[in-house]
Amino acid sequence: METKEILKIAANALNDKKALDLNAIKVDDLTVLTEYFLMASATSSTHVRSLAEEVEFKLSESGLEPHHIEGRTTGWILLDYGSVIVHVFNKESREFYNLDKMWNDGQAVDLDTILTNEQEKA
Repeated sequence: METKEILKIAANALNDKKALDLNAIKVDDLTVLTEYFLMASATSSTHVRSLAEEVEFKLSESGLEPHHIEGRTTGWILLDYGSVIVHVFNKESREFYNLDKMWNDGQAVDLDTILTNEQEKA
């Protein structure tokens, strides 16, 4: 599966489950770890888990399993899909680790171009 498709599926999964502060940064010029970071905030620990599970479910439906998952019982769950790493935070963890600022030298991704309206699918 192409990287842009992974990013699109993951971003839409997060958006459909009401993730807050959805942000994607292209970081391939800054690190060899991945091409994109996709970050989202949640309203509670239950919401953090729900968002991460939805990303995992939607990408699994498309035949893609994560290489690794970290933090299932914390305020920050990381799902590693190789070319896309998804970070789902509670508010406190997102503010504390501030990955948005740490990677702000990367290229911001306009998510409006890849997000679909949930109501259009119905």
